[in-house]
Amino acid sequence: MFEGDQADLVAALRAGDEQAFASLVRAWTPTMQRLASRHVRTQASVDDVVQEAWVAVIRGISNFRGDAALRTWAMTILVNIARKHGAKEARTIPWSSLADDEQTPAERPSRFLGADDKWAGHWTSAGTPAPWSPERLLLSAEIRETLLAGLERLPERQRLVVALRDIDGIGPDEVCEILGVSEGNQRVLLHRGRVQLRAELEDFITAGAGDE
Repeated sequence: MFEGDQADLVAALRAGDEQAFASLVRAWTPTMQRLASRHVRTQASVDDVVQEAWVAVIRGISNFRGDAALRTWAMTILVNIARKHGAKEARTIPWSSLADDEQTPAERPSRFLGADDKWAGHWTSAGTPAPWSPERLLLSAEIRETLLAGLERLPERQRLVVALRDIDGIGPDEVCEILGVSEGNQRVLLHRGRVQLRAELEDFITAGAGDE
C-alpha cells in the first residue's frame, strides 16, 4: 500500500509522523507476528519480538538507504530479532537442517499412471489437479479453516513461504530477501506447500461429498 510512495513515507517516519507509523503498524504487524511465531515459543515472546522490531525500525529509519523496499527492510529486522530470541529459547532450527522440506514427495504417486502403462508418469484422469487459486478458495469459511489448519501442519519452511506468498501477498523477490533463500529454493518450497494443501483440500471435499 505504501511502496509506490516510499520516499514520502520514509520522510514522514523520519519527521515523527505518528499517523504514518500507526498505519504501518496496522498493515505489517500481522505478517511480523507470523514471522516471529516461527522462531519463538510463546505469544508473549512473539509480542516482545514485534515490539522490539518496531523500536528498531524507528531508531534505524534515519539510516535507511532504500537499497530494498521499506517493508523488506523492516521484515528482515524482525527476522533477525526473532532468531536471536529463538536461540535464547533453544528452539531455533537452522534453515540448512530443514532440507527435508524440499525432499518430501510433491504429489501422491496414485495420481500418476503406473510404469506398465503406455503413458507412465502422466496424470490419471482422476488425479489431474484443479488450478490453484488461493483467493477463490478462501471465500469459503470451511475451506479457509481447512487450509489454515493444513498450513500449520506443513514443514517449517514450506509453511512460512506459503503464508508470506498466499496470505500476506508478498512477492517472490521480497520473500527471498526476507528469508535469505534463493529464488529457486523459494519456488520449490511454495510449490510443495501448495501441493500438500491442495491434497488436504481434496480430501476435505471428497469427505464432504461422501456425507451427502
